[in-house]
Amino acid sequence: MTVRLTVAMSDYEHTRDLVEERVRAEGMALSFLSLPVEEIFFRFINYREWDVSELSFAKYVALRAAGDESVVALPVFPSRVCRHSSIYVTPTGPRTPDELAGARIGVPEWCQTAAVYSRSLLMHEWGVALSDVEWFQAGVNQAGRTEKVELSLPDGVRLTPVKDRTLDEMLHAGDLDAVFSAHPPRSFEEGDPGIVRLFPDHQPVEEAYVRRTGIFPIMHVVVLRARLLEEHPWVAMNLLSAFEEAKRRSEARLADMTASRLPIPWIPERIRELTAQLGGPLWPYGLEPNRTTIEAFLRFAHEQGVARTLLTPEELFPRQVLASFRV
Repeated sequence: MTVRLTVAMSDYEHTRDLVEERVRAEGMALSFLSLPVEEIFFRFINYREWDVSELSFAKYVALRAAGDESVVALPVFPSRVCRHSSIYVTPTGPRTPDELAGARIGVPEWCQTAAVYSRSLLMHEWGVALSDVEWFQAGVNQAGRTEKVELSLPDGVRLTPVKDRTLDEMLHAGDLDAVFSAHPPRSFEEGDPGIVRLFPDHQPVEEAYVRRTGIFPIMHVVVLRARLLEEHPWVAMNLLSAFEEAKRRSEARLADMTASRLPIPWIPERIRELTAQLGGPLWPYGLEPNRTTIEAFLRFAHEQGVARTLLTPEELFPRQVLASFRV
């Protein structure tokens, strides 16, 4: 028996062998849709248009904490990004993290994963309480964006939706002091000097953060309909194994010393350097290698009102994966 599934994901080097069928998921025929990530999130959260989906980690945690068990995640993490680089200001605005106390800060959604990590930096790294900031929610570059899940904001936190303006426009106009966003404001992307990063040289800061805390931020997970697992319990492990094998092949290509697999110099050397710095695999799947990051994120999501209850990592993933999978 072959189970036919439709999968929606962004285009990643570390999933390409699975998409292009050089790696097969045993017992499954997979049809992949490559769509913009926000479209994937919106269509799956609202309409469940396909069987397996990339999904915002924050939105998945919010659904599970609200008691929604219609989808379940695999410990496959296609996107991971440190978020010191995702804080945007003006040249005349805050120049150090402590200057964000009392600021007006914009977010695309309170329940955006990147914003959860950025707010955790604000609270736990820089000592600024959420209630010490005036928060605004709006689309980064297109007006009209709204929250996709129900929130339970902490006492004293003020969040004002703005439907007719963008964060890019508001920051430029001086109506915001900072923007926390995964996607940069358009002005920044276009090289406008009126918007800059709070941490212009962010990579050393982020590497030091990962080494010190053990937190390498997970942005997205791979989820599937829970009904699918009820009908075919073996799908979870077989899918997970296929994603792992696709990633392993990608890593082997990039580490190849005999040929450049990307048009970027010194990739193998950089991989060895980062592996030594961070003390382990650079992009692990599975629960145990990621427990520190997952536990931290669940704590951040709960204290920020993204998750109604404080979940444990084991509540996120199917029992078949927890019992069997090893990296």
